[in-house]
Amino acid sequence: MAETDYRAPVGTHDVLPPESGRWSALVQAFAARAARFGYGLVITPVVEHVEVFQRVGTATDVVRKEMYELTDRGGRALALRPEGTAPVVRAYVQHRPTPPWKVWYLAPNFRYERPQRGRYRQHWQVGAEVLGVDDPDADVEVIALAHGFYRDLGLRQVTLALNSMGEPADRAEFVTHLRAYLLERGAGLGPEFLARADAHPLRVLDAKDESWQDVLDGAPQLTEHLSAPSRQHFERVQAGLDALGIRYALTPRLVRGFDYYTSTTFEFSSTALDAAQNAVGGGGRYDQLAEEMGGPPTPGIGFGIGIERVLIACDAEEVLTGAGPALDAFIVDGIGDPSATVLVAELREAGLGADRAYGGRSVKAQWKLADRSGARYGVMLGPREAERGSVGVKDLGSGEQVEVPREQVAGWILLHAEAADPAR
Repeated sequence: MAETDYRAPVGTHDVLPPESGRWSALVQAFAARAARFGYGLVITPVVEHVEVFQRVGTATDVVRKEMYELTDRGGRALALRPEGTAPVVRAYVQHRPTPPWKVWYLAPNFRYERPQRGRYRQHWQVGAEVLGVDDPDADVEVIALAHGFYRDLGLRQVTLALNSMGEPADRAEFVTHLRAYLLERGAGLGPEFLARADAHPLRVLDAKDESWQDVLDGAPQLTEHLSAPSRQHFERVQAGLDALGIRYALTPRLVRGFDYYTSTTFEFSSTALDAAQNAVGGGGRYDQLAEEMGGPPTPGIGFGIGIERVLIACDAEEVLTGAGPALDAFIVDGIGDPSATVLVAELREAGLGADRAYGGRSVKAQWKLADRSGARYGVMLGPREAERGSVGVKDLGSGEQVEVPREQVAGWILLHAEAADPAR
């Protein structure tokens, strides 16, 4: 019998402290920004009926090759969530909230693909969606939400690529022209190119094969086939971004990976990362997805941001290096009665981060733990201090020590913590 492997499955990973503190800080930053924009949290199941994700596009690699599918004991075909938008739209169609419906999410996604740095078979995303608004200003708002989030993290080397997929009729006309061009100009590029060009010409546009690039560089551009309403929508989006001072690059070959996109599409990339793996988020409009799931015609737009990839970009730019001191105070017990338990509880109820040692350690060993804890202050409960009705408070950064009346210690630490960090 083979030995049981108790390690995490290939393509998954554990996130332990203190690294998890960075995750927490990132999610808190996104949640705070989304709240300022009027978005509420939505939580959807990690499994859905497989048909929900077939709306992503049966020709996409996500559905054809990467989606985890299973059959439950009732014989139902289910899938682990491979992306964030389709479940949110399904929830909208099922519950019919009053539009405009503005929501954000934090969720794990699952794709069976070759694991590499920043790309896992289970990866986490934050994202935002707006349903029920067919207005280019909503596109601008969504892009501004994501753009400002990167800035909030301290990232400065993030660029924005922008394109329009037009209306379905625009796209169909473009695909006809593109297929004819690719089959004619790419006749000598081999059977793989020709098969992809014939079956899914849009998928060829973002191909990375160097031998195909000369043909792709001369390919027709989707923006040349936009209808008047599509062009006006796209121009209004650009005007809104210009007004907000958000820089972007018009990128005609940006089609993204899902079939549901219409009109505005966008992608954020980090120039601090290698070009092959530098995308840190993106999204676009999906004005027909709700209707395809049996709902009323409902325009929508949103984006997803991969947490692991963003943290790699933060490493490259040396920002969000830590979540700050986890604790305000570490209690050193030199008495051995319930005094330490009471003081820790008191500090925590006052809104401070506090911890202590357990197991009857010596005072010397407790101070070592205090130094390693990352706390701002060490608080000494000793017999002599207790006789005077006070405690000793040591700044674990500078080494400065003061004596504080016992009944005032929570207020004293809170006051000094706020002075050191006005944002708390």
